[in-house]
Amino acid sequence: MSSQREFTAIDRIAEDYLEAQVAASPVTSTYLGVDGADHLLDDYSMAGVQAKRDLAATTLDRLADASPVDEVDRVTVAAMRERLGVTIDSVDRVLAGQDPVALNVLDSTAQEVRDVFDLMATDTPEQWASIIARLQAVPAALDQHVESLRFSAGHGVFAAKRQVRGVAAQCVDQASEDSPFKVLIDGASEQDASVQANLATAVEVAKAAFGEFAETLTSEFLPIAPEADAVGVDRYQVESRLFLGSTIDLAETYAWGKEELARIDAMMRETAEQIKPGASVKEAIAALNSDERYQLHSTEELQQWMQVKADEAIAELNGSHFDIPEPVRTIECRIAPSQTGIIYYTPPSEDFSRPGSMWWSVPKGVTTFHTWAELTTVYHEGVPGHHLQFGQTAYRTELLNRWRRSGAWVSGHGEGWALYSEWLMADLGYLDDPGDRMGLLDAQALRAVRVVIDIGVHCGFEAPDEVGGGDFTYDKAWQILDTYTNMEEKQARFELDRYMGYPGQAPSYKIGERLWLELRDELRAKQGDSFDLKAFHRSALDLGGLGLDTLRAAVLGQI
Repeated sequence: MSSQREFTAIDRIAEDYLEAQVAASPVTSTYLGVDGADHLLDDYSMAGVQAKRDLAATTLDRLADASPVDEVDRVTVAAMRERLGVTIDSVDRVLAGQDPVALNVLDSTAQEVRDVFDLMATDTPEQWASIIARLQAVPAALDQHVESLRFSAGHGVFAAKRQVRGVAAQCVDQASEDSPFKVLIDGASEQDASVQANLATAVEVAKAAFGEFAETLTSEFLPIAPEADAVGVDRYQVESRLFLGSTIDLAETYAWGKEELARIDAMMRETAEQIKPGASVKEAIAALNSDERYQLHSTEELQQWMQVKADEAIAELNGSHFDIPEPVRTIECRIAPSQTGIIYYTPPSEDFSRPGSMWWSVPKGVTTFHTWAELTTVYHEGVPGHHLQFGQTAYRTELLNRWRRSGAWVSGHGEGWALYSEWLMADLGYLDDPGDRMGLLDAQALRAVRVVIDIGVHCGFEAPDEVGGGDFTYDKAWQILDTYTNMEEKQARFELDRYMGYPGQAPSYKIGERLWLELRDELRAKQGDSFDLKAFHRSALDLGGLGLDTLRAAVLGQI
């Protein structure tokens, strides 16, 4: 580790901002591994929304009066101005009744309130007491969310019916006899009888609250929710900037997305020929799925396979292509209780006492898994993807302030790096097996089709010719998704519903990857024979999470 950089006034502003965020958000506190608030949930009322906006505005005012003393400070100022500015713009639109309070099937209050329990420690009676208290806080949190939804409804703006139905269905599942909350009951089997009894009561309280919330969504909000999924160009541009840290040309990006999808599809056809001569892509994938070499037959086998592959990547890449700090060489691969079908990563705590974790949320009833499709995902979520990205940044205490290390997440930057990492592993020979390479391309096709569907539907662009052009409807979006991707219909429908209700988020992966690739190639052209790929990766990751415009300027020395 290099020598400690002097802590500056701008570092203090950044850390004060993060500390205020953590104090106001017990969920963020748990996510970051900060002790002390695990028994609480956030304030989901409009007062909580306003407080978020006020904190951002106050921090911007403090930044205006501070002077950077070095390059690290200059990047911090640029990053914070961009992030806080788009936060204020987004909240102002909600407060003004232009945009609705968030409600979608992937990432809104209902999912946040449930998923935070997956991250909570369960080693001591005190930790179980925090879980019990937080479960008991679920009704108040959801009631606050209802009041915020009523605020939006009163302004005549609301999430589309598709999202209302989807979230209601998820909440019904949380409230059911077979609720994912059961995992908490099972996990407490070795605790004292009093803990088990209190936990069982608290779980029923939380389940009932989710059931009541589902009923409110269906009876009160579904009748007033609009049918249309599209949000329009004005809102889309704001949402896109929130996820990218950059304002993009939507028409150009839509056209690029169609070109990228066609390029990947051609590569998939070539790979299909290697897997089974004369086969179509879907026939080649069917052959892969029936091949016992690529099959796992239980969640236990899946977890073990994930762990082995993640550990192998760390061991083999460390020292050769990356210098991986010692605490970052540990990753936990886990099966998530939530059963949504998504795969995700949670970073280590700031002191690395809680390691970074790769989570697979396996849908109910799924017991067979295909490694050809998922090896690229292990690299995406593990090393060199999110685990290295988060871990290396968290380790750089001598260089970056706490906000830069833990609080600055931009989807286009983070998910873009993870997709870049998938291609990198292919370049390094880790996906040479035709099946594994098909898995990479299949995942990349999904990311490209997201760009086309998400931008096309929400911004009202003409649908691709292959589905007849004209209005870009849900049915045409489904036709494109079904043509170019290879998922079970239930999972694919969830994916499409996600795009319909979370504008700008899904395309940020591929758009971010585009920037990472362009930035690498631009720097290589600028530096010529002196370009060092390993050094590029190290210096770029040492910047922490940045908006894409800030990342580019920082890497090219333009800040």
